[in-house]
Amino acid sequence: MAHVRIAVTDVSSEIAFESADSSKDIKAAIDKAIAAGSTLALTDTKGREFIVPATKIGYVEIGEQSERRVGFGK
Repeated sequence: MAHVRIAVTDVSSEIAFESADSSKDIKAAIDKAIAAGSTLALTDTKGREFIVPATKIGYVEIGEQSERRVGFGK
């Protein structure tokens, strides 16, 4: 599972979501969309699809989901 943040040019807020796809698969989809000048389409863990024109992508941040810790500890 990966956490994805996409900045879209001329839009003040980012698109952020969790994806069941691996970081490698997401990067491949981004590279393909940019090379083809088409759209980037990614799906989140809830089944929602995010479609962004490749020409409007400012940057994409991909991070692996980290384990959530509960409680107090050092």
